[in-house]
Amino acid sequence: MPILQIREALREAIDEEMERDDRVFVMGEEVGYYNGAYKVTQGLLEKYGEQRVVDTPIAEAGFAGVGVGAAMAGLRPIIEFMTFNFSAVAFDQILNNAAKLRHLSGGQFTIPMVFRGPNAAAHMLSSTHSQAFESFYCGFPGVKVVSVATPYDAKGLLKSAIRDDNPIIFFESEVMYGVKGEVPEGEYLIPIGQADIKRPGSQVTVITWGQGVPITLEAAKMAEESGIDCEVIDLLTLRPLDRDAILQSVKKTNRAVLAYHGWPYGGTGAEVADLIAREAFYDLDAPVERVCYEDINFSYAENLEELAIPSPKQIFDAIAKVAYHSL
Repeated sequence: MPILQIREALREAIDEEMERDDRVFVMGEEVGYYNGAYKVTQGLLEKYGEQRVVDTPIAEAGFAGVGVGAAMAGLRPIIEFMTFNFSAVAFDQILNNAAKLRHLSGGQFTIPMVFRGPNAAAHMLSSTHSQAFESFYCGFPGVKVVSVATPYDAKGLLKSAIRDDNPIIFFESEVMYGVKGEVPEGEYLIPIGQADIKRPGSQVTVITWGQGVPITLEAAKMAEESGIDCEVIDLLTLRPLDRDAILQSVKKTNRAVLAYHGWPYGGTGAEVADLIAREAFYDLDAPVERVCYEDINFSYAENLEELAIPSPKQIFDAIAKVAYHSL
């Protein structure tokens, strides 16, 4: 089975879907002649031409709006944000147009489009370029939200997102584009709305997504060395949540930890904790723990940034706490 980087897996997904369906096109800053800021779209301009790989000005509101109009007209645009921090200037197009036009038109229009790019902290990019946006986008009906951490998931979920008739927010990570993993050669799709058990276990459920996945798996290894067997669930889709996967695991282990790149107030972590409290309260043997960003804006300084981001040791401490394991 081929070993690909996440950027290569995403490129394969886009390439295969553009070849399969001539309605699919890519638009964004530097996606064409520069081959993409993170080289996800490398080689696609040469293969498909300027009408289907469209370089744009630095005008996210403009090209997001063009994408919405194209989707209304029957095309299937992939809108790349160089970073989701820049999607802030396109909120009106995404949330008042893409997310609502199917409802406002009484179903006369579908909006089959993908907004994709890196989300959350990268490395020493300071506060305006280190924001986690899932809490914002998950808070609005009309969109689906996906977050990937492996090449296999990246390809299978992006292909599903491109084929979906709803607008999809597709989160990647700047610091994870080079992560390698096995990707099948043949066609495969991963259903949107389905979580994945990255590590089966019986004593503590640890729920994560995106950049939280590798550090959570590292924490689970630390826990194993201390005699605690963790089940690690990668949500993959943040909206709609795979409620069944979450609840089945928690009812099996009777303990839950949430470990993720995002802020503590509101958002997906709080939503999952609420779900567990409402639907699995009597199955819990310990309160739900959350390990996430400190509730502050990020500094540029590397040492201060590191203190604000969850670490494997912090996740392990939370696992030990819910397992009543003395450290």
